[in-house]
Amino acid sequence: MWMRHANPLSAANVDCILRTIQSSLARLGFGPYSHAASLWVFFAGCGVAELSISFLICTPLERFWPLTNWPKRNSIAADVAYAFFVRIVLFPLIAYFEFHWLRQTLDGFLHARAITPLSLTELIPKLASWPAIAFIANFAILDLADYWRHRLSHRIGWWYGIHSLHHAEEQLTFWSDDRSHVLEDAITYVWLIAVGLAIGVPSMQFPFLILCFRFLGSISHANTRVGYGWLGEHIFVSPQFHRTHHALRAAGRRSCNFGTALSLWDFSFRTARFRDHTVETGDAGAEPALVNGSWGEQQLAGFRRMARLARRGKKTPAPRTT
Repeated sequence: MWMRHANPLSAANVDCILRTIQSSLARLGFGPYSHAASLWVFFAGCGVAELSISFLICTPLERFWPLTNWPKRNSIAADVAYAFFVRIVLFPLIAYFEFHWLRQTLDGFLHARAITPLSLTELIPKLASWPAIAFIANFAILDLADYWRHRLSHRIGWWYGIHSLHHAEEQLTFWSDDRSHVLEDAITYVWLIAVGLAIGVPSMQFPFLILCFRFLGSISHANTRVGYGWLGEHIFVSPQFHRTHHALRAAGRRSCNFGTALSLWDFSFRTARFRDHTVETGDAGAEPALVNGSWGEQQLAGFRRMARLARRGKKTPAPRTT
């Protein structure tokens, strides 16, 4: 299940961690389920560790170099709940267990028919000697796929109805990255899993690719005026670049800057808008429950807006009369 041609030392370290967790769980009475439970604990721990690193980096940026200060801060309880739900439940379940099962099923199907599974190292054999380059290549391809998923979510009415939960945030901070509807989370993971299987991403590599997206996404949502410089912002999605995507006047189909981690896709497909100096964020069409509601209220409001926009999309325009 390890990345092909991975560093033996790093693989051995992870194996050692997994064996330690498994033996500890077995002593606690989880013997029959210790293998699956140890993997869950490992990836949940990785998710929480990534969130902790994001907190340690983004909190000083927002405190000492903020882009804007609000007279009254809205509650971030729902956003914090999103963050921990994604790292502890959704991320281990889908990024490893679901992907690993599908990876094994697909590889078994192909091997039974004497078909070699497709992967970047098979297409470009030289990458086998450079696992870090192969990881970066897989990351770039997945990010390109996510660019088009994100762009479509702003073009298709019902889809934007659930995506607008993310855009309804009026006080954008690094906690806002995980503010998402559960249905959109499902669509996103299905989309990325399909691309990951198509390009042959190994089972153990896929979760760490997702963690990289989560880490860069947290930073890009931070309320800070710190930037990456001209060159950096033409490669990576900076906080100011992504804030333009969340601009109040750019909600829905008027939006731009769709990149998740790499801004070069927006630059390549002419959807980039640099140096826009956006401050206000949000969606004027969002109901109050989408903005400041609890987790459950936001989810229900997302379904309601999805239904409204779906009905609006089915309406045919009336014939123009003179």
